[in-house]
Amino acid sequence: MARPASADDNVRVTDPLPFPDVVPYLYYADATAALDFLVEAFGFTEHSALRDDDGIVWNAQLRTGTGLVMIGPGMSEFGTAAIDVPGPATCRIHVLVDDVDAHCARSRAAGATIRDEPMDHGDVRIYLAVDPGHHEWIFTQSAETPA
Repeated sequence: MARPASADDNVRVTDPLPFPDVVPYLYYADATAALDFLVEAFGFTEHSALRDDDGIVWNAQLRTGTGLVMIGPGMSEFGTAAIDVPGPATCRIHVLVDDVDAHCARSRAAGATIRDEPMDHGDVRIYLAVDPGHHEWIFTQSAETPA
């Protein structure tokens, strides 16, 4: 169960969904801009965010449906780093959406790089987008989900 935010707590929890069993943690050179981008482009909801006094995001949780993604800046003291340049994908995050074509249009308008345009792939419709941190996202619409 989500804990309520207190007046001296800058971590805001906005929904009571349980923490999933598996949660990707993505690193960005600018986690504050990444948070804004993921909300605007991909339609995620900010679940919580830890910010410093200057408003810089050090950790954030974003929701989509029952899924959760965590983001933050890479920090050498924890052995993590943001990707500075595009390169081969080491993973892709797969997200189910209601309407792939509309989602792709929203992502493109917000500045996402569309690597693969919406297409039918077996019994699903998909597209692939790349965010400003060079993370690859596959957005999928089930054949049973009407567009």
